[in-house]
Amino acid sequence: MTGTGHGHGHFHDEDLDWKELGPQLERGAEVTSAWTDQAVAWLSARPAAVRRVLDIGSGPGVTTCRLAQAYPHADVVAVDGEPALLERVTERAARLGLAARVGTQQADLAADLAPLGAADVIWTSHVLHHLGDQRAAVARLAALLQPGGVLAIAEGGLPNRFLPRDLGFGRPGLEARLDALLEDWFTDMRASLPDTVAEPDDWPSMLTAAGLEAPESRTFLAEVPAPVDDQAREYIIRAFTRSRDLLSHRLDDTDRESLDRLLDPDAPNGLHHRQDIHVLTARTLHAARRP
Repeated sequence: MTGTGHGHGHFHDEDLDWKELGPQLERGAEVTSAWTDQAVAWLSARPAAVRRVLDIGSGPGVTTCRLAQAYPHADVVAVDGEPALLERVTERAARLGLAARVGTQQADLAADLAPLGAADVIWTSHVLHHLGDQRAAVARLAALLQPGGVLAIAEGGLPNRFLPRDLGFGRPGLEARLDALLEDWFTDMRASLPDTVAEPDDWPSMLTAAGLEAPESRTFLAEVPAPVDDQAREYIIRAFTRSRDLLSHRLDDTDRESLDRLLDPDAPNGLHHRQDIHVLTARTLHAARRP
């Protein structure tokens, strides 16, 4: 249950080596952690007695540990379907001195969630769009809340931006065309999910339909200006590698050549050497409270 890349993520890709990918996902989450830090700070500013937090689709636990820091009197449980990623949660919590309050639980979001137990805060980021019936998933999560508890869902925002509009080769505006192709891919992915339900991505309305009150939405920014460090560069390269893998049959010849050039480690104007690449992303958090 792990989000990544362009704002759309992967969900239980069984052919992936999660033990190998875990460190990459953790470093990538660190690169864009500014939006998460702001979102968690906004969420935790609500006055409430928080004793238990669930991070649904935790991945390697960057946000899990941030939640534990924001709620110093709460136990925080990282929930994910991949044992290798949950191992990284445990290791990260130990490094940060949070091991006593951060636990893990392996679970599939598409299955029965009752064994997770009740919580005062439930956080999930870029996971629900991988379930066919998003409205039903919101309702199942809302049912786990204690009275007065808050469900926070990070979905949507703006596409990532990493490149200048004109690369000096190929056609200007490559990222905008990739965005359009990724939207087509995402539509096809949603249509292929089991029991998929077509409906607007109106998350506040889904929260209200689940019996929650006072829905709010806020968008938070993460920016790493040029020139980027090695960690951000790796994140950018991985994002474009995934885009090329997902979109290879959708790209025209000119844009395919531009992507190959960008990803060529020996190309002086590729991603491995450019000084004008950057990270700019915006993510939206939707939150509502159980009466």
